Amino acid sequence: MSRCLYNSSFRTFLNSDDNSIFGLLCERYHGEALTTTREAWKSEIAIMKDVLHNFADKQGQIIFEYDIPRLGKRIDVVLLLEGIVFCLEFKVGESRILEADVDQVLDYALDLKNFHKFSEDRIIAPILIATNHRNSSTNIQMSVYDDRVINPLMTGKSGISTLINEVLKRFPNETPVNPDWIISPYAPTPTIIEAAKSLYENHTVEDITRHEADKVSTDRTIAYILDVIKKSKDAQEKSICFVTGVPGAGKTLVGLDVAIKQTYQGQDEPIEEEQAVYLSGNGPLVAVLTEALAQDNYKECKDNGEKKKITDSRREVSKSIQIIHRYRDNMLAKIKNPVENGVLEIDPAKAVKMAKSGFGEVEHVAIFDEAQRSWTHKRLADYLKRGGTYGNKLKVPNFPLSEAAFLIWSLDQREDWATIVCLVGGGQEINTGEAGISEWIKALNEQFPHWNVYISPKLTDAEYAEGRVNELLKDNSNVTYSEDLHLSVSLRSYRAEKLSAFVHALLSFDKNAVTLYDEIKDKYPIVLTRDMTKARKWLHSKVRGTERTGVLVTKESARFKPLAVHVLPSGDENAVHWFLDDKTDVRSSNYLEDAATEIQVQGLELDYTCLLWDADMRYENEEWHFYRFNGQSKWTEQIANTESKQELQKYMLNAYRVLLTRARAGMVICVPTGNPNKTVSGFWEDSTRLPEFYDGTYQYLKSLGIEEI
Repeated sequence: MSRCLYNSSFRTFLNSDDNSIFGLLCERYHGEALTTTREAWKSEIAIMKDVLHNFADKQGQIIFEYDIPRLGKRIDVVLLLEGIVFCLEFKVGESRILEADVDQVLDYALDLKNFHKFSEDRIIAPILIATNHRNSSTNIQMSVYDDRVINPLMTGKSGISTLINEVLKRFPNETPVNPDWIISPYAPTPTIIEAAKSLYENHTVEDITRHEADKVSTDRTIAYILDVIKKSKDAQEKSICFVTGVPGAGKTLVGLDVAIKQTYQGQDEPIEEEQAVYLSGNGPLVAVLTEALAQDNYKECKDNGEKKKITDSRREVSKSIQIIHRYRDNMLAKIKNPVENGVLEIDPAKAVKMAKSGFGEVEHVAIFDEAQRSWTHKRLADYLKRGGTYGNKLKVPNFPLSEAAFLIWSLDQREDWATIVCLVGGGQEINTGEAGISEWIKALNEQFPHWNVYISPKLTDAEYAEGRVNELLKDNSNVTYSEDLHLSVSLRSYRAEKLSAFVHALLSFDKNAVTLYDEIKDKYPIVLTRDMTKARKWLHSKVRGTERTGVLVTKESARFKPLAVHVLPSGDENAVHWFLDDKTDVRSSNYLEDAATEIQVQGLELDYTCLLWDADMRYENEEWHFYRFNGQSKWTEQIANTESKQELQKYMLNAYRVLLTRARAGMVICVPTGNPNKTVSGFWEDSTRLPEFYDGTYQYLKSLGIEEI
């Protein structure tokens, strides 16, 4: 597929008829361009003819509609001139300069700088052209980031030539741009939201994922899973795959990609009998993805003149992406109730009724993301006994299965074939009642021994099922191990692929933490402060364009109100606003007022983060100590003298693991000073925020060499 709709030298462009250029743009456009788009092209061609007459003697290149797959957009015009890459974004007929439009052209420039091989060493000049704007930028400056991206420039159509000349005079003697610039290797690391949009629109992420030999690609993992699905179908068997990966390695992307590829199989419309569903117990993740895709679909339909409600778009998206609890409840509605003798059975009458309501046979393929977070038998049974969270849903007393076993049972009801894909994050169980991976293996051993098990060798590591996988599977003869089921390199942080290793070393007191920090700090800044004002200032100084930033805290955090930080209220709609609303909306993460917890951000990411470290996990005597606040006046240490306390400590440690791996480009860690003041009577002014609660953690982080701001 061509990277652009039109590409030529200045000379060829100037000598070509306007209508012929316009005809090529229309011909090469995928589908039929809207009237507004066609009119904009005519204006841009005429304007660029006038502009380039002033550069007719230059060896330059002009490109119309250059594809930026990660963002799902095209740059209106790119000029390659005297070693400089000019990104031109037109707003035809506009006289105002809007911040959102400036961010748009800056996003294009940053994408080229970060992910476009032949642009990484180039000066890039983003220019916003509101054609009726009367003024022009006069201050041409490099960004403070020292990455050779010029701060965005603004002008009307009459000022374009002058502005380009000023840039050329400001930066003379640049070496020529690579003549193959237009087909440069392009290796972006998309956010999960960007990847999901590409998948939903194009049924592929081929154009927005890394493919260099020295980068870990998800391709082989996806190919392996699809092969297991095919084998299961051909042999009429039941199979389950366990995929492991470090934080940010692309597990969710793998799950979404498998679901879409299996459902569409290269066709424009889904193949009903082959449909797959992506499931997650992570409510905020599903809510954010669903809303992002629905909004995108709704906007696209609206731009194309189609009549469609946003609710229709949401309904379409939810066929492919669901919260596990909804999927579970639809299956529960088909069973005989009460359960007799601890055995689940389908009630035929209920099944028919559900089929008529649009909930018929379960899919052949189910992908369960963050499978380690599936509920234990006790948690699920207690939940169903009371009829859900508020006691107003279907009650099922004496439910006999864990959530893992129930999902396997559900797909086992198919008489032909089925495949489950479990995506597993190591050390990321963060809630009481999350079973970890051992519950899946236990169910396979005891209740579903006829299922084929395909497993990542890394699942035997200590961070999965407490290192007991080999022991648990030793008597299972249907197990196949494959390295293709492990994703070893974090793709979230495109600037530092060793981030997850550093975080692991930091949390486990590994001496390699110092070395790992030195290796990543130049590309991926990690800084330390005790001042929230400084942290906010640092974050604001880093983000450009539509990059996102946000404050993170653990759900056990309790004493941040004095720092003017409030914990984001629970409820998926709050996470949707926090992640998707732009920087003009106070509900956005960018406002740095509401802090999200590990529950709300797991599986998602931001560009820059501030981790606000509370007194719930403290470095004392060369080990972590864990505390819970009673909601009134004191912290109580959680001594690991019971199994439940041991479990709680694991969840609290994992919460910090999750939060420390949310940033794609850099983070600041803020460890407060606490309140050192005393009353006139000599008592602590605030005994819940004593300096000693924080000092040990701060000193430990500082000892790793983390730079203080």
